[in-house]
Amino acid sequence: MHTFLIIALIVIACLIIVTVLMQEPKSAGLSGAISGGAEQLFGKSKARGVELVLHRVTIVLSVLFFVVAILIAKY
Repeated sequence: MHTFLIIALIVIACLIIVTVLMQEPKSAGLSGAISGGAEQLFGKSKARGVELVLHRVTIVLSVLFFVVAILIAKY
């Protein structure tokens, strides 16, 4: 069981890396991080299509990652 959980954790981690790298950047560099944060949070641009799917897949994989990590710590 422990080996299966570790393999699952590695696979999920790789999938998270792939989905994050597939997403388009939201801002450009440090200036976007400083001034564009509020605009991105409160702005009118919504994710649609592929971006929305990648965003949701990233969230699901992140939750799975933490669940499997907790299970590994438990067993």
